[in-house]
Amino acid sequence: MFRFARNFIARGFIGPKGKKFSKGSITYPLAVGALTAGAAAAYAIKQYKDGRFIELPSLIPIAYADAVPASQASVFSPGKSHALYLWIHLKPGADVKKCARAAANVDKLVNSVSPSDVRDESNEILAGVGFGPAIYAKLTGKVRTDYTYPHRKGPLGEMPATGGDIFIHAKSDDSGKLFELCQLIVKQFPAGSIDRFEDVYGFVYRNGRDLSGFIDGTENPADEEDRQKVAVEKSTGGSYVITQKWIHKHDYINKASDRELASFIGRNRDDGTELRKKIASSHVARMTGGTNFEQKKHLQIVRQSMPFGHVSGDSGLFFIAYAESPQNFEFMLNRMVGAHDQVSDDLMRLSTCVAGNYWYFPSAKELQGLK
Repeated sequence: MFRFARNFIARGFIGPKGKKFSKGSITYPLAVGALTAGAAAAYAIKQYKDGRFIELPSLIPIAYADAVPASQASVFSPGKSHALYLWIHLKPGADVKKCARAAANVDKLVNSVSPSDVRDESNEILAGVGFGPAIYAKLTGKVRTDYTYPHRKGPLGEMPATGGDIFIHAKSDDSGKLFELCQLIVKQFPAGSIDRFEDVYGFVYRNGRDLSGFIDGTENPADEEDRQKVAVEKSTGGSYVITQKWIHKHDYINKASDRELASFIGRNRDDGTELRKKIASSHVARMTGGTNFEQKKHLQIVRQSMPFGHVSGDSGLFFIAYAESPQNFEFMLNRMVGAHDQVSDDLMRLSTCVAGNYWYFPSAKELQGLK
């Protein structure tokens, strides 16, 4: 989270927020269909297996730019001041094709809430739709990559697998438009098809800090092209997504000293600088795979997490991240619960994970095929 959940939600952390970007002058006029020009690259493929990385011998050239199918607009676009995280569970007998069609029409609903003729940076909505592995297998007949989210348990707590069928992530600087969009989305589904749903609304806190007080937003790839490389599956234009709901233990956080909290996270709380000497159970050490200063990361993800909640009730972090493969998440989550070394992430002393799932966000073309 505080590192694992570093995101680019706050203004100015990752470059321009405008509709047009320097690479290819790409515009995000609708909720679905963002594509960015890039460059060719070559790298060694690594496979994560049994707690370690196996580097395959060959170098594979990967072409970006026009060779990458268009992604949905939420995937690697800049963050906004507010976010909607809509987590939907369908009833067992629901017509999955009709439900998928309702979700896939999110672009039309975005246009209804934020008409193109009056849309600008202040009221635009960037949205995307993802599907759980079970429903996507029913829709397409197969799932290319197993992205089942397993239940995890470690010395400091659990990461429950709470499932889900459809997930919608939307971003805007106008929170009221996100609420309105959620109303329209839920109404769009066939009557009686939704078993339950939860709409969580994220917000920027203290110019980009987590509710614990730690600075958030410094670990994402800063360049748009780099974010695309990390977040998008090159052959399809789709993206794998993790969502987790974390409830912070504010009583503990408020009583702990800055020194203790810094040791748990591996960073100073006031300015976010990384500690040169970190314990193996610190969050930074667990996420990077070692205690060295500025340890080279094995894998990257594009974080889009935000604080959520109420002073009168629960509050914490809604963690969401995009990657080209679910293996990127597997490495980090296994490290958090100490799956291979029984060293659990000290972050779990400060917050409790109450929900989790993986999703596949199809490319714009794949999503169009579900309509």
